[in-house]
Amino acid sequence: MNKKIKLETIKKINGDIYLPGSKSISNRILLLSAMSNGKTEINNLLDSDDTKYMLEALKTLGIKYKLFNKKKSCIIYGNIKAFQVIKKTTFFLGNAGTVVRPLTALFSLEKNNVELTGDPRMLERPIKHLVNALQQGGAKINYLEKKGFLPIFIKGGYIGGEIYLKGNISSQFLTALLIASPLSRNNTKIFILGKLVSKPYIELTIQLMKKFGVLVKKNKYSSFFIQGNQSYKTPEKINIEGDASSASYFLAAAAIKGGMVKVHGVGKNSLQGDIKFAEVLEKMGANIVWGSNSITCSKNQLNSVQLDMNHIPDAAMTAAIVALFSKGTTKIKNIYNWRLKESDRLLAMATELRKIGAFIKEGKDYILIKPPEKFLHAEINTYNDHRIAMCFSLIALSTVPVTILNPQCVNKTFPTYFDEFQKISTFN
Repeated sequence: MNKKIKLETIKKINGDIYLPGSKSISNRILLLSAMSNGKTEINNLLDSDDTKYMLEALKTLGIKYKLFNKKKSCIIYGNIKAFQVIKKTTFFLGNAGTVVRPLTALFSLEKNNVELTGDPRMLERPIKHLVNALQQGGAKINYLEKKGFLPIFIKGGYIGGEIYLKGNISSQFLTALLIASPLSRNNTKIFILGKLVSKPYIELTIQLMKKFGVLVKKNKYSSFFIQGNQSYKTPEKINIEGDASSASYFLAAAAIKGGMVKVHGVGKNSLQGDIKFAEVLEKMGANIVWGSNSITCSKNQLNSVQLDMNHIPDAAMTAAIVALFSKGTTKIKNIYNWRLKESDRLLAMATELRKIGAFIKEGKDYILIKPPEKFLHAEINTYNDHRIAMCFSLIALSTVPVTILNPQCVNKTFPTYFDEFQKISTFN
């Protein structure tokens, strides 16, 4: 296992990238398929740490599935109901928010005997707003250590009703409630307190639920209505889009250093909000061509921007790197939820960007980035955060190499990232 990887300076970027399946879609579809009536064939499934945690959890629950095509395809045999565990069972779910949050809600539906826990960073990520919402619907959930955080013990009891959820922490809390509520005894109406973050992820959840036969009625993202006593119905076959967040690194590389890069697997009809990163690149000056299932980027003069990127916080990190190669000072704002991700991403990005010579001002919910007068070679601490590792690989497009510590953290969503990045790179 490599403790670090040094990327030498890159002369040119050019080529085609075939994206791995979206993590967000993969884990949602695995869950929905497991609760559906009959067999679902899933294609372009992501093979990564986060999907492995989901599949291990489903295996423990007795869900039968078959992986094939180098683990990129899966057949799942659904159980047509909510999950139930009578014998006390502990689920260790790493740092996979897309597994922890929905399972918290789903285990709240039936009488259960379940402990959910994860790695040290997962135990630092708040869950109290989701737990509070589930408790409003009758769920019995206890904190086993620190109040508001994992580990938690779930006994069940959620029946729906009127639920109030704080909207500015994590969209995954609302996704969890939406996925669980059709299986609850009563109808559910969810009222959002404050402003909802990462709305495209909620739209993604609603569209995927629709593919499995369940409709969600929404009122301008301020309230959501879900009829109870429903069941999910398999679409029989479903294809997973390429990961739009992962596409951002390759598109950014072309914008900075092109050549031309064409990413395959996402396009103008994608369900994922992070395809809007290509629009950000256009605003910064890059040339973008949209296809139905592809996006092509080529280099142009890059200029600074001031952007509210609350809707695409993961791709916003890539924009922070592009800012290093742009004329002027860039401000990325309304990104407080960076602090609650796999690492405190605002602190982490500010710290590591300074190492390579950038002028940075970090606020509670924004970051100000002025490009370096001279790029510095640095060892980048990744904080065991896959997105930081992938973002900082782009520093090799400058005049200096970059060394990435703990590069294997990309296994969370994109195990072959560094191989793919080097395939489209021409080195000095």
